[in-house]
This record gives sequence, C-alpha cells and structure tokens, in this order.
Amino acid sequence: MPTERSLSDFLGDWEITRQIIPASGPPASFAGQATWRAVQGGAEYSESGILRLEGAAPMTAERRYLWGDDLSVRFEDGRDFHVVPAAGGQATHFCDPDTYLVTYDFADWPAFTVRYDVRGPRKAYAMISHYTRAAPA
Repeated sequence: MPTERSLSDFLGDWEITRQIIPASGPPASFAGQATWRAVQGGAEYSESGILRLEGAAPMTAERRYLWGDDLSVRFEDGRDFHVVPAAGGQATHFCDPDTYLVTYDFADWPAFTVRYDVRGPRKAYAMISHYTRAAPA
C-alpha cells in the first residue's frame, strides 16, 4: 500500500518544472520555485518562476493556493478547488463549464508529479508539474 502524505510532508521549498500541452497550438513551459509555509489550519502555497510561450518573450508567472491540514486545496480567495488524495491518485474540480482532472503521483517521493487534464468548451490542455526538494541555501 502506498505511503499516505500529510501536509507536513510538503512544507518547505521545492523546485518546479512544468509543461503545458494544449490540444492545439504551441506548448509552453514553466520553471521556478514553490513553497509551502505553515499557517494556522494549514499552509500557504506559492510558486513563482518564468513562463515561456513560443513566439513570446519569457514572463514572470505566480500562483497561490491555501492548503488545509486535511489536504484540501482552496484558491487564494477561499473558493474550494479539490482535495489531494493522501496516497496519490485523482481529484476533480468542475469550474462550469470546464472540468479539471488532477492526478497526484507520489511514487518517487520526495519528488512528485501533479498532472492536470483540463477539458471544456473554453479549455483543452494538459499541465504536468514535477516537484523536487530545493537544495538547502
């Protein structure tokens, strides 16, 4: 049986690389840092790095989420997003009219992968993020 992850497993600094593969059009990539910082009731997740789109100048990109002690993930404004399966696996978020299927793979812990498959009338892409522990400063 796979080891179940808890919020404390994620706390700290991580390196992140990401591929964004649209159903049509050129792919994109992202490389940067992600951090989980403990706060009352959970953790604040933040990431920042460089997003590269074909035919465009590289740009800074940032994202933030709130993680609960129960591995629930909320958007920065508090709206529910999904719950991370503690042993890895799938979660779903419906953002009318689009569906986000999220797959967490912890098989190579402490490295792990998160894959989003997004489908709907406005969106069609896969986004694959690889996390590895950041080297101590």
